Amino acid sequence: MSLLELFCSVDDFCQEYAMTEQVKQLGSGKARRERQGELYLSEVMTIIIHFHQSHYRDFKAYYTEHVQVSLRKEFPKLVSYTRFVELMSRTLTPLALYVQRCLGQCTGLSFVDSTSLVVCHNRRIHSHRVFEGLAERGKTSVGWFYGFKLHLVVNDCGDLLAFCLTAGNVDDRRPVPKLARKLFGKLFGDKGYVSQQLFNQLFDQSVQLITKLRRNMKGQLMLYTDRLLLRRRAIIETVNDQLKNISQIEHTRHRSPLNFLVNLVAGLIAYCWQPKKPSLGIIRHADLVLA
Repeated sequence: MSLLELFCSVDDFCQEYAMTEQVKQLGSGKARRERQGELYLSEVMTIIIHFHQSHYRDFKAYYTEHVQVSLRKEFPKLVSYTRFVELMSRTLTPLALYVQRCLGQCTGLSFVDSTSLVVCHNRRIHSHRVFEGLAERGKTSVGWFYGFKLHLVVNDCGDLLAFCLTAGNVDDRRPVPKLARKLFGKLFGDKGYVSQQLFNQLFDQSVQLITKLRRNMKGQLMLYTDRLLLRRRAIIETVNDQLKNISQIEHTRHRSPLNFLVNLVAGLIAYCWQPKKPSLGIIRHADLVLA
């Protein structure tokens, strides 16, 4: 997606958001100034999302070396980097609403997984203060970490269907019922999601949970197609890799929890607008009929 197409999509949303905000916001009874800033909300959101589509690894370098140099015509009223960082925290609510528009649709085949979001090196946990009381120690197959967990659900086309952020010590199975509220069909997960109680709860929501078996579990009959799809569960691992290495949702330079959330949501939006996503390439019967 080009910068112009991104801005048009964001600006259309911001116009609807501004009208809704004026109607539903609670008044304090005091007069408020409605002065428009140098940069519109849609411009700030576009720059933040576009950063995650660029090759820059550091936002300060992206803003000072690219935006202020090459994008002067597109954004003629640019502010200083320090002022822009202050404006970023104001975009959290509209970004959180906008990402809901970018989510894909359930196809009946969904994959669930969680990935760690490290906020500092393990040797600096005792002196870390930015996420004190929010981040927790957790453990993955790689080892221990300090930070958060991002729980994701994707379909067989690589589109994001739902996501949830928790502390690093939260069980992977806990947020699954909430993530699966709008799903149907089959949901594939790894051994960390093995739970009879979770299976029954999802079955009541018209979702069948399919996982691999642990070594101490008895063998169970499984459809051959389900066994093949369970082997292709690595698609969500590829999504996690692209979110971290292309959309850059993880780094240890955060100085504010709000800007951490802004960076995370903007990275998810950038992935949703990515032209090529990991896909299983399943040809459906409806597609064959149309062809």
